[in-house]
Amino acid sequence: MRHSYRIYCFGLVAVLLAACGAKDKRAVTLDGEIKGLGTDTLYLYGADKMYSHIDTLFVSDDRFSAKLTTDTLVSTWLLFSDGTQYPLYFDKGEHIQIAGDTAALQQLDVKGNSHNTLLSTFLKEQENANRSLEEIQSEVKTFIQANPASLAGIYLLDRYLVKQPAPDYKQIEELVDLMSGELKDRPYVDELLDNIRQEEDASIGKAIPFFQLPNVEGKKITRTTTFRSKYLLIHFWASWDSLSRKENAMYRRIYRKERKNEGAALLGVSLDIDRGKWRQTVKADTLEWEQVCDLNGWNTEIVSKLAIRTLPANVLINPSGRIEAKNLTEADIEKKFAEIKEREQKKKKKK
Repeated sequence: MRHSYRIYCFGLVAVLLAACGAKDKRAVTLDGEIKGLGTDTLYLYGADKMYSHIDTLFVSDDRFSAKLTTDTLVSTWLLFSDGTQYPLYFDKGEHIQIAGDTAALQQLDVKGNSHNTLLSTFLKEQENANRSLEEIQSEVKTFIQANPASLAGIYLLDRYLVKQPAPDYKQIEELVDLMSGELKDRPYVDELLDNIRQEEDASIGKAIPFFQLPNVEGKKITRTTTFRSKYLLIHFWASWDSLSRKENAMYRRIYRKERKNEGAALLGVSLDIDRGKWRQTVKADTLEWEQVCDLNGWNTEIVSKLAIRTLPANVLINPSGRIEAKNLTEADIEKKFAEIKEREQKKKKKK
């Protein structure tokens, strides 16, 4: 009896040890070396609900590594501290290798599966060929026809056809039809089609949806209560986006020139996710007009409702709450605000 018990215990211990030492079949190894990163912090997050968490990657001497887990092939974004995002695809058991230079973060060399390799090759070829947007769009169509099951096709479609000033929605839908059924079933594609519908809903002349966002003091700001009967120029920015920071100087000039313009107002909507950095940047950049942020980044509702895809961006709303213009230049804004000021002065004279 004792002999049998010892055999049983030994067998149980052996099974437990084997289980502890077993390799996680869901494991993904990520290794990267990007010259110029030095010591930095990167973030990896899902492009859709199939990868719903955020991973923090610490960089030392230009290198970083991580152990990730997934049950299936997923689309993710690698977010750099300057706001640059690069798509990464990985499945369980894969070893993803990333190489590149901070001088060309959109031309990384990514290996580990065909999705990454195809995208890396395509982006490098377009850059080296110095093609026009129209030529690249034609190449994207050819790419999707040749690789209907590649996740890279979704990214290329989104970048070069959807995120453009005047998207050709019919052409985009035709290209989606070329994709494999498996690809169409992914949440990323559903979101892409939703984006197309949002673009149409947020076109010139459409009514702006209701929004309510907290300002620096935590007060809820809405268009109807805070900016009633005014033209409202909403500009979208983020502390981590270098182009936004540069353009903040333009809005600062406009605000100081137009702060007494009773018919117009400015509102800054930040896509920050760190309250401290947001508030610090508002102060550092002297953004004296109303600033709001709900710390949800690209998931901020008004951002998706107005189909904001890139930073910086702006949308002009008229007093009736309809979209009058998008992505105005400084000259365009000054001209519009001058017209508004003249209109307001005429109203006062009539009174």
